[in-house]
Amino acid sequence: MLSAPLADVLACPVAAPRALPIPPLALLLSELAASNYSFITPTPLTHQRVVARRGHKAQQPSRSATSGQLASTLRDIFGWNLQFESAAVRPDLLALMEDIGILRSHGDLFSSTVRVSSVDDDLFVHSAYPTTQDNAVFFGPDTYRFARFIQQGIESTQSWRVGAGRAHGGRPLRVLDVGCGGGPGGVVAARCFKKLELPCAVVMNDINPLALHYTAVNSAFAGIPVELALGDALSAVGGQFDLVISNPPYLDDASARAYRHGGARLGRALSARIAAEVLPRLAPGGQLLLYTGVAMVDGWDPFIAEMLPLLARSDCDWSYAEIDPDVFGEELEQPVYAHVDRIAAVGLVVTRHSAAS
Repeated sequence: MLSAPLADVLACPVAAPRALPIPPLALLLSELAASNYSFITPTPLTHQRVVARRGHKAQQPSRSATSGQLASTLRDIFGWNLQFESAAVRPDLLALMEDIGILRSHGDLFSSTVRVSSVDDDLFVHSAYPTTQDNAVFFGPDTYRFARFIQQGIESTQSWRVGAGRAHGGRPLRVLDVGCGGGPGGVVAARCFKKLELPCAVVMNDINPLALHYTAVNSAFAGIPVELALGDALSAVGGQFDLVISNPPYLDDASARAYRHGGARLGRALSARIAAEVLPRLAPGGQLLLYTGVAMVDGWDPFIAEMLPLLARSDCDWSYAEIDPDVFGEELEQPVYAHVDRIAAVGLVVTRHSAAS
């Protein structure tokens, strides 16, 4: 359920970014940060294997379980999402979990309905394991690759200092994260611009209200004012942007879960649509950083082949590279991928020519 302040924001028309009231769930992140909490979230299969190795059956409590099978640390509770006894956490933290509605009871045991992951010094709340719900907010290795892609893209673009930001009277750079999930992309981008001493205004977009709820929590904890835009990609926002980042879902998911399913053409339809919608909305000198995945067929990359006519018509420079040649290999066992060699993580960087060029 959305908190009242967030519900009010989602109901409002597009407005200038502003600091939101601190959501109650952000208090949990503050408590974890004070305990020097950190957790790098692996793939779901790795999560499953680690939990199974510890002899714990996720989401299947047993009163005969030994203490070795239960959570004993905050990383166990909020990272590995293991069940725990009430004595495993401080009474005030247990009360906080109950107050903010993330404490799930399993008889004599408990578990958290959210997980918390770290990217550099920031913490991000996202969905509990396993992420099987239609509205689940995913976080994993793709998130970390996406964060590095953003950092490298911004840091390698010298034009930010003399181009988009400075050419318009020093106004804040307008940044859009399309399909933001829990908001790590927008937070990472804001951190990068802060290092460059460039002010920015961040717009976080997602079609999933729960994703925007977690984004509000995570950005509030990070101290980054954001504008929340609920809706389908570029249709949810107006105007031009100096930077658009996106890590859309790119798998062909039989259940069509929003956080996984990239649509037709082996899951690349959504990424292709986002690119097509973004390019006309880039301000002069503006940039698109699109991280996605591509099902490679017989050594052929169908995504860049589909993008080439669009890029040829655009007033832009671009580059494209494989970031990781083999991700989500287990998906190849699905019938829809029977003719696919591999799924690769790729990065498309598109920069619109400035008005002076």
